[in-house]
Amino acid sequence: MPVHFKICGVTSVEDAELSLAVGASAIGLNLVPSSPRAIGVETARQIAGAIGDRAISVLVVADRGVDEMTDLLRATGAACLQLHGQEPPEIVERVLPHAYKAAHIGSPADAARAEAYPGDYLLVDAKVPGKLGGTGVRVDWALVEPLARRRMLILAGGLRADNVGEAIARVRPFCVDVASGVERENEPRRKDEAKLAAFARAVREAGDAPDGSSPAPEPALRR
Repeated sequence: MPVHFKICGVTSVEDAELSLAVGASAIGLNLVPSSPRAIGVETARQIAGAIGDRAISVLVVADRGVDEMTDLLRATGAACLQLHGQEPPEIVERVLPHAYKAAHIGSPADAARAEAYPGDYLLVDAKVPGKLGGTGVRVDWALVEPLARRRMLILAGGLRADNVGEAIARVRPFCVDVASGVERENEPRRKDEAKLAAFARAVREAGDAPDGSSPAPEPALRR
């Protein structure tokens, strides 16, 4: 199966439409207040409504309570949660199956801790002190490649059109995730149409390569 890709940090219906036009399987809507890509609940609702069933709308949250996260899904109509804070495994367990943990990887110990999280899906991102994600820093592919053999791995961290093909070949993820790598120059809240197209083309080319492989999609990333 082809490798899926998620466009994260989408802040407008216009950019969601651009992402869908190039074939994104999922769109990330960031509700973390400290993020430069943060949006409000009403904006998330509008974007999720525009996306509809054409892709999976994912709410990126950090360190929220279970009831609050459930309410956010209901209020926005989004399909899935990405837990990007310090949530313990038992919190992740309570919001499955329409959720997955984002783990920050900077060492073998981090990778081992990430594998302990429940759920079929797992997102891995670079570990940057004081930052929850969207930094443009590349995760160490060698550290996360073993996880891709055992989990439906979503690979984030410093991906762009010029390196995502190598990342797919090295890690063999189920899905790749990009935010800063497809943004306009000096505009972290807007996506660049040409960069989106180039990223999508690179993912398709890598996924279609003879040595590429990806497991079939599960309901959390495809309805």
